[in-house]
Amino acid sequence: MTADLSSGIVIRYQSGFYTIQSTGQVVTCVLRGRLKRRSIPGDVISIGDQVRFTLLPDGSGVIEEIVPRKSELVRLDPTPRGEYRQILLANADQIVAVFACASPEPHLRMLDRFLVIAEKQGLKALIIANKSDLVSRREARRIFAAYPPLGYRVIYTSAVKNEGIDELREALTGRISALAGPSGVGKSSLMNRVQPGLGLNVREISQHKDRGRHTTVVRELFPLLGGGYVADLPGLRKLSLWDTQAEELDGYFPELRELVKHCQFNDCAHYEEPGCAVIKAVEEGKINPERYESYLRMRAGDE
Repeated sequence: MTADLSSGIVIRYQSGFYTIQSTGQVVTCVLRGRLKRRSIPGDVISIGDQVRFTLLPDGSGVIEEIVPRKSELVRLDPTPRGEYRQILLANADQIVAVFACASPEPHLRMLDRFLVIAEKQGLKALIIANKSDLVSRREARRIFAAYPPLGYRVIYTSAVKNEGIDELREALTGRISALAGPSGVGKSSLMNRVQPGLGLNVREISQHKDRGRHTTVVRELFPLLGGGYVADLPGLRKLSLWDTQAEELDGYFPELRELVKHCQFNDCAHYEEPGCAVIKAVEEGKINPERYESYLRMRAGDE
């Protein structure tokens, strides 16, 4: 039976119907009933999933198999039966965090949260510093100066002046990218520069307020002409680090994880313990104090 199945990627979900991009065709599918049965509440399938399906005579299809994922971005939604596990995107290659250099002012603590999510999932993280035309190049680089030394690539862009667009397009090509960032940073305009019409689609999906599984939800991956897909994930802003233990958080900060072994205590929280190598590095100016503050707030559970 498996030999007769077609393969493809889920690029859209709405109201129980899944749009599958397969070789040379786009097919609307439903999920085989046996795949819906599960012991805990949560999404069975998501955009980004690789699937195998039966093609029916009328051109529609039935999803028979979901290929094991290499990554997933998950959010929990409380229900009477327990936490409902929403899969925002499966098999992402990178999180593309878009922030403005000004108007609105960059929310770097939110950026740090996205970076921790990427680190935990083993995903590449790409930082887009948009609206770079609103400040000097020196100021733009100062704002995001903490990140390149940690291994995070920063691309400075301006949709207005068409700056950094080729570099961004190249970074998106051939990958499944999760777009994230606060409202007003210019994601739609930026995506329109990358590919005409793409930003309009991104904006339309963003306007479907995804506030829980009972809301009419549309999730979609948009194909890029050069290969690859992008998905705008407004829900990523509220993605909690629900399965992250406090004691493992320092492992997702590149500048902290190599210092931990030098702390006096194995269970050091890097807050006020004596002999803490992290605190010493902060005092010596070797660790950015804002990044350290982000770590402390996340460890304390602050949003």
